[in-house]
Amino acid sequence: MTAAAVVHQSVRAPAASAAAKPAIFYSPHQDDDAIGLAGSILEHKAAGRPVYLVLVSDGRNPDLARLMNTDPCPLTTWADPHPCAAGGSHRLSWPTDGVNRIVAARTAEFMASAKALGVDKVINFKIADDGFSGTAAYDRLVDRITAKVEALAERYPGASHKFSAGWLELTETHKACSDVAYRLMNDGTLSDVRFHHVYAYARPRARRADGAAYVLDIPGSHMRTKRNAMYAYNTWDPGRNLYALGYHSVPELLEAAHDDPREFVHTLPSDYRPGKGN
Repeated sequence: MTAAAVVHQSVRAPAASAAAKPAIFYSPHQDDDAIGLAGSILEHKAAGRPVYLVLVSDGRNPDLARLMNTDPCPLTTWADPHPCAAGGSHRLSWPTDGVNRIVAARTAEFMASAKALGVDKVINFKIADDGFSGTAAYDRLVDRITAKVEALAERYPGASHKFSAGWLELTETHKACSDVAYRLMNDGTLSDVRFHHVYAYARPRARRADGAAYVLDIPGSHMRTKRNAMYAYNTWDPGRNLYALGYHSVPELLEAAHDDPREFVHTLPSDYRPGKGN
């Protein structure tokens, strides 16, 4: 058996022996679940594991509110345009604080995605996504997430925990999640931990697996379900509070993940550096 095969076995979803222990997946924002976690969620479900999906932050986003108030839809006017689920005209006038309307609508998409994936439980931490304004705010965000994860670890002993690979990602909230994992692994609270590279799909296809301990090849039936989860983030149905916010936020990531039947699982690097900007 090669070293690569050993790594492959050690990080893939455990089978029936761990059936009673849940796998807890942490989505930093609404849409990260469908982009970079869904295939692994379905892998764990197929292995008989209960799967709990956590929404870590509230996903507040003033820039997204301003984009949604703009007509014609900016996605259709970019140099590399994207289709708009509203037909190119939103006809919205939302508050631009990024909280009112945005948080509830993004969470409606998250719940629709979770339903498509068939997770056993959805947990909403309802943590303000405000760690980007400075080091002190970032540290407070890490502390708030830590307290919530500690409570889950106590409630579900033996659970496995799946975070975003924040040291490879582009936002403070993703990095805060991996900082929490680093802290709780070091103090012994967590032991079975993996990291999903959500933003791998921003890389050229040939480089998305760089550094991954395990590349999940998503079976066709699971990929169809994953795509259904992604469609929750590109559905325009105001009556259900669905405004395709995920797609308007990260169209390139959703399109790349839609076309790539792989996910990329990492372990914590030995030279990991906690903190904002590391």
